[in-house]
Amino acid sequence: MRNLPAITVRNAQRKLFVNVPALQNFSERALPLCLAEKAPLRSELRSLEEVNVILISDSRMAALHKKFLKMAGPTDVITFQHGEIFLSAERARANARSFQTAIEDELKLYIVHGLLHLRGLSDTTKGSARAMRSVQMRILSAARDTPTEP
Repeated sequence: MRNLPAITVRNAQRKLFVNVPALQNFSERALPLCLAEKAPLRSELRSLEEVNVILISDSRMAALHKKFLKMAGPTDVITFQHGEIFLSAERARANARSFQTAIEDELKLYIVHGLLHLRGLSDTTKGSARAMRSVQMRILSAARDTPTEP
């Protein structure tokens, strides 16, 4: 089996503080768990050399959302099949308030969500969205429980 793709988390926004090393560590634990999930035969995540997770502002996210998905306004996660996962730090803050969670937990959810899209999972129907949420929760739990190496 070939090696895992490299995964890098980068903060390209200035609106709020984000613990990038903690997200990097989490991403490195979540990646193999996402790869282990059953997925359609076509899975970009298997063939990528690297995955880049980039935290951006709502304004930049809204521009990407409009340009590539033809939808107005920001969203929480946009995944490009060539290995870029854009996360809105401001959406994470707003959703953390709404769902009474921590911003870091929201961002971890977005990372797993993006990785699962690269793995070939979809959330375009009610059934596929429900299945994807179940997988996300399982991976989030397992990645949190995975001990870090010394």
